[in-house]
Amino acid sequence: MTESYYLLVATFLPLLASPVAYMLAKKSGSNATTWFSFGILAISTLLLFMASFTLQGGRSVYMESYAWSQFGNFGLRIDGLSLPFAIIINILCTVLTLYSKPYMLHKIKESFKENFDKRESNSDSSVHTSSSGGNEIESLTISGSNEEQYVNHHMGLYFALYLTFSMGMLGTVLATNLIEFYVFFELMLVPSFFLVAFYGYGERKRIALMFFFWTHAGAVVLLLGLLAMGFFAGGFDYDTVMENVDKIPDQWLVLIIFALVIGLGVKLAAFVLHIWLPYAHSEAPTPISALLSPAMIGIGAYGLLRLWLELLVGDYSQYSIYINLWGLATMIYGGAMALMQDDIKRVLAYSSISQMGYILFGLGSESVLGITGAALMYVSHGLGKAILFMMAGSIILQTGTRSMSKLGGLAGRMPYTAVIAMIGALTIMGIPPTSGFMAEWILFNGVLQSGITNSDTLRIVAFGLGILATVLTAAYILWMYKRIFFGKIPEQYSKIKDSNRYITVTMAALAAITLFLGVYPSPLLNPVGDYIQEMFSTDNTVLQFSNVNPVSHPYQSDSNGLVAVAGGGS
Repeated sequence: MTESYYLLVATFLPLLASPVAYMLAKKSGSNATTWFSFGILAISTLLLFMASFTLQGGRSVYMESYAWSQFGNFGLRIDGLSLPFAIIINILCTVLTLYSKPYMLHKIKESFKENFDKRESNSDSSVHTSSSGGNEIESLTISGSNEEQYVNHHMGLYFALYLTFSMGMLGTVLATNLIEFYVFFELMLVPSFFLVAFYGYGERKRIALMFFFWTHAGAVVLLLGLLAMGFFAGGFDYDTVMENVDKIPDQWLVLIIFALVIGLGVKLAAFVLHIWLPYAHSEAPTPISALLSPAMIGIGAYGLLRLWLELLVGDYSQYSIYINLWGLATMIYGGAMALMQDDIKRVLAYSSISQMGYILFGLGSESVLGITGAALMYVSHGLGKAILFMMAGSIILQTGTRSMSKLGGLAGRMPYTAVIAMIGALTIMGIPPTSGFMAEWILFNGVLQSGITNSDTLRIVAFGLGILATVLTAAYILWMYKRIFFGKIPEQYSKIKDSNRYITVTMAALAAITLFLGVYPSPLLNPVGDYIQEMFSTDNTVLQFSNVNPVSHPYQSDSNGLVAVAGGGS
């Protein structure tokens, strides 16, 4: 029996609170349910930090285990691998709760007005047949109470789905069991589907169905792989699979790895498996885009790290080069497509595809340094992309358009938004002093060192092309920024101003975090680097920290773990 329940409460408190959030909105309005949801997620985040403080370095684990079923125990764990994913998921969910209030209020009120206008255009009046058989003519007027009820209902429903969505994401990265992982993995899909279908833009129902089909199809392929792993290993707990991985027949092991890569590759929106993402992420309500793109799709990378690289130890190097090249193709394709877009949100959606390519590029590096950089890329992408999606939402609220060709010169009218958006842009480009710099520096050093050490010409060439992909990233980010914030401002936007404090303050909070981690990355860098180094300590095919030229990598080893040192850029 566990002595504490930090992770249990952190994971399931949002789910238990979701119906309360709905009822509270119905009774007390949007402000009450916003702050209630924020408080719930803040408590969940605090509990995660409390659990993470118990980690001592190396492969240390904080785990809670509970009796479950014949499939094994139900458990939750936080370690150097799950730490960055869990922390960033909850930070983003907490901050975006407050951002959601003004954005969704505006969105829902617009929806109410559109629905009323449609009804009014269909008929000027409605005919009601009374019990006596006579007709009553009822005028269709907007009642303040009717609008209020509509808004409160949908704000409550939004936050109920939002809290459930956050629970699914967190549970996936804290799971200790293959079936548990899959259950939480699918739980992410259900609320996100409804959030897109109910509150998205354009043909939101069709796009939500596309999103559901692609991600569910990938999840089914993943399930087949997980069931095969558990069957041959004699259990579904992670520890059981690790202990009995040698019992999996070689021909089945190939199929299992293929199922994991395809199933998780769909979630990652890697090249060829990305079709659904530009539609779903661009047409989702902006606060959800800021969670789907930075947080949810990156969980596919976590799945590859946990389920393949850690559990199926010894079979990584055989396929790593293919993952490396797949990542390179994804980087270049996503960046090129982003450069051709006019819609702000579609630029950011294709940018997310490109950023997932960076993560795959690092995962396939066959280097502890590169894999550590890939995990940290999740953090930097989560922060930077969330800021940029929030910027897009602020501009949509203030101007009513997503087309960059209709914008320009907004820096003078929206200075706070412009400054904070630049910090997000620098993070995505990997420019100091943001978290993106350290992540890219570590990742690319890992790829290069692996190629040089193994005299692998293909990896060295891939490294060079990867550097060119970073130039492409800078190109579409700066091009987007210039078109939005510089040039001549259209006359109709000459009197607009920054969005309210709910939006600017939450954007600033994420900007502060990315700057903090850029200057002082050790709180995440040390536990992640230590864990991954020990994870591959017995695999001679993977380049270790000890085999890397100390001048060429940003680590020093001391009694306190891995510490970043100054130098270079990507």
